[in-house]
Amino acid sequence: MTDTDMSWTHELKSITLLADDDTPPLYAPGASEEYRAARRALSEAEMALRDHVEQVAALRRALPPGPALPEYRFTEGSPHDVTLAELFGEHRELVVYHLMFHPDDDAACAQCSLWVDGLHGVRKHITRRAALAVVAVAPVEKLRGLARRRGWHGLRLVSAHGGAFATDLGIQGSRGGLWPAVSVFTRDDGGVVRHSYTQSSNFPDGRERGMDQIAPVWHVFDLLPSGRGDFYPDNTYPLAH
Repeated sequence: MTDTDMSWTHELKSITLLADDDTPPLYAPGASEEYRAARRALSEAEMALRDHVEQVAALRRALPPGPALPEYRFTEGSPHDVTLAELFGEHRELVVYHLMFHPDDDAACAQCSLWVDGLHGVRKHITRRAALAVVAVAPVEKLRGLARRRGWHGLRLVSAHGGAFATDLGIQGSRGGLWPAVSVFTRDDGGVVRHSYTQSSNFPDGRERGMDQIAPVWHVFDLLPSGRGDFYPDNTYPLAH
């Protein structure tokens, strides 16, 4: 883990000028008593949700060690190959996003692309703590073409085309179909790589929101009075700048 420098908190007036009894408001001036009561009730529910999210995260962290994995190989750039262990770099933990991009398709799943857009935006922060890679079963040439179109610069992209990684992890179905998922792997002092955690976008009950914790778009929409609605991303509107 990289040491964190918190000295900046003592240097910014936006922090140092706060009084000990200053508290951020829950409502704007002029709010009705009906709104104020509802907002206070919502705040109680939000704090309870915060506590429950942390309880779930603690259960995730407390999972026992997963199985040791073989030396999976990926294509990172023709003809360069890289192993799963090498994807860790200097880190002991690795986050992998499984991109739904079939070898016969010319485009990836739009939903997956939205998630990877978010990971691309925060990659410099994530890689202070853990390694990060996006894996797809599409050939590396198609994967790199997609990255250019989406503006994914500096994000580690590797192809599992022709290997058993996707099927072994349960990401690829019996007929070649794919699920969106995120996985976490660990590497011990002896170099042994273990599976720690995998979650797809659907829970075992078939309902969605399995990967909400890595999707900031949905959380922002949840702040809106209109909510998430029936919004789903697509591959038509421009995203690369």
